[in-house]
Amino acid sequence: MRPTLVRALAAIANSAGMRMRRWDFVAAYLQGDLEQDEVYCHAPPGYATIGADGRPRVSRAVKPIYGMAQAGRRWQRLLFPWFLKFGFKQCQSDPCVFTMTKCIGGVDQRIAIGCYVDDLFTLYTHDGETSLYAPFTEALPSRWNVEDDGPVSDLLNVDFSVDSTSVYLKQEKYIAHLVSAHLPDGIPLSFHETRALASRSLPKLVEQALLSRPNRSVDPKLLANYQSSSRCYIVRQQRGQTSPTQSACYAGP
Repeated sequence: MRPTLVRALAAIANSAGMRMRRWDFVAAYLQGDLEQDEVYCHAPPGYATIGADGRPRVSRAVKPIYGMAQAGRRWQRLLFPWFLKFGFKQCQSDPCVFTMTKCIGGVDQRIAIGCYVDDLFTLYTHDGETSLYAPFTEALPSRWNVEDDGPVSDLLNVDFSVDSTSVYLKQEKYIAHLVSAHLPDGIPLSFHETRALASRSLPKLVEQALLSRPNRSVDPKLLANYQSSSRCYIVRQQRGQTSPTQSACYAGP
């Protein structure tokens, strides 16, 4: 799921009056299957590295593990077909988004799901025993080792808050962490002293802009072509704009 889809799904949920919930797969990659791949690796820390024959010991992986090039793909190839078999339709613009619509009792009910590795951002219009969402909540933990984290409060470093008419997305904690990591001693006397730090912070600024500050997305992208002082300025600017009024807000009609 692309970062911009987090904003899109939040806007859809608010516009359509859908509830938002988060599910978390436990050790997601280990629930995948290597299929026909044969992957070998060195012994993990704490295990013998030399075999009885005196030669270095290697281990064969029987499940996808984090850090393995095939792990993410194998996880998708197992999870996504399950969604399709359950009755979801895959979004053409983003294959990590799935939707389902069904008329129950003369009422159209909908579910939308955004997948990001081991997180499910779930939207649904109705709950209860006869709802479209009910069988999904029964089938999901029956097939997978997954936990229901409840109503969405945070996802991908984005904090969610909801009132009667609006959904707010902000990254106050993330920005504070970013500033603490890259400007721990405050603004340096010379911006050029922070060239390396500012360069490393730039991808994080782009991520933050795409998720909760689309009006700021142009800044880090354009300033990537300029001196580190400009990048440092954006870090400082973001730090000064973490109030609720600076969050992305999706309001009802």
